[in-house]
Amino acid sequence: MKKLIHSLGIAFDALRVNKLRSALTMLGIIIGVAAVIAMVAVGSGAEERIRQQIASIGSNVIVVLSGSLTSSGIRMGTGNAQTLTEDDARAIARECGGVALATPAVRGGIQTVYGNSNWGTQVLGTTPDYLAVRDIEIEKGQPFTSTDVEATAPVALLGKTVTDNLFYGEDPVGKTIRIKTVSFTVIGTLVPKGQSPSGQDQDDVVLMPISTAKKRVIGVSVANYAAVGSIMVQAKEGQTQDAQDQMTSLLRQRHHLQWNEDDDFTIRNMEEVFRAQENSARIMSILLAAIASVSLIVGGIGIMNIMLVSVTERTREIGLRQAVGAKTTDILGQFLAEAVTLSLAGGAAGVATGVAASILISYFAGWSTTVSITATLVAFLFSGLVGIFFGYYPARKAAYMDPIEALRYE
Repeated sequence: MKKLIHSLGIAFDALRVNKLRSALTMLGIIIGVAAVIAMVAVGSGAEERIRQQIASIGSNVIVVLSGSLTSSGIRMGTGNAQTLTEDDARAIARECGGVALATPAVRGGIQTVYGNSNWGTQVLGTTPDYLAVRDIEIEKGQPFTSTDVEATAPVALLGKTVTDNLFYGEDPVGKTIRIKTVSFTVIGTLVPKGQSPSGQDQDDVVLMPISTAKKRVIGVSVANYAAVGSIMVQAKEGQTQDAQDQMTSLLRQRHHLQWNEDDDFTIRNMEEVFRAQENSARIMSILLAAIASVSLIVGGIGIMNIMLVSVTERTREIGLRQAVGAKTTDILGQFLAEAVTLSLAGGAAGVATGVAASILISYFAGWSTTVSITATLVAFLFSGLVGIFFGYYPARKAAYMDPIEALRYE
């Protein structure tokens, strides 16, 4: 232990003699460690953002959409055919063992008016279970009930974007807004959910009973009154795939589809979509860290180069130490300590630079960054390993130098 402390002391003294050269040598390590930390922070921030978006959609959510429509040989997009009904939603909740909740929904564009303010938004007609499926909380007021659905009550829940653009800080609960020619009572406001993974503002919405939306706002024909645009389903924990298979079988049976006919509905498992996005972000984070690690290798080569120069400059010193009895291990340890000290000092400066860079990226670029303690420690320790790996050859060259030749060196 005493020898190690003595070697470190000599190492610090040697580095202080050539401060500028030591600083320039450490620059490669500093840049490498900082780049690894900053790139991993960007990747981790992207993963965290995706996890937040998953949470904003709801847990174990499966979306069932109406099928496509073919007219004169032209196939329209998903949702054009009204193939789903409220009865389908009730049957899914009742007969599919892997399903916890299922709620039908209809959607349409509307213009809302309050006093002299107006705002174009989306209306979503649904049932009270929709709030539980999507993990939506009431900020103020109260949710609508099954009684409101049965009574076609003109009540509404407002998202934050709608509230901000209609009421400008005024408490909307209990106030009356106009949608088309119908007066609606605002019974509550929703806790903000933020943007969806597709970039859609989830707070720019008005929720109301599905019966009210159909009869008083969107307007549907008598023949299509039971039709809905989508069904939001919450699967039981760990049974998402089972629920999806059960729903597919049930809906094909209810829609009287033959074995050779395509589904007239589309089921989207949101977890699979988000998991794929999360994996992509993780892979990108690893690639960025790997690319940034190249700078550490370059920094290590710089350390080896400077240590070789240092060995050459101190040849007579090495000869003198050997002449007075210094062992091979003593000289090896001294020069290896210098290389490791150089790399660890650069690693410490790199950690500080990387954390600062992550904060600046988040502030100026608006990207979400999360500094990983694990990545920081790994980058710092790797910088030490770089010092050992690239410092060993110069240290060994010094340790096994011929003392006679070293003393005669000019």
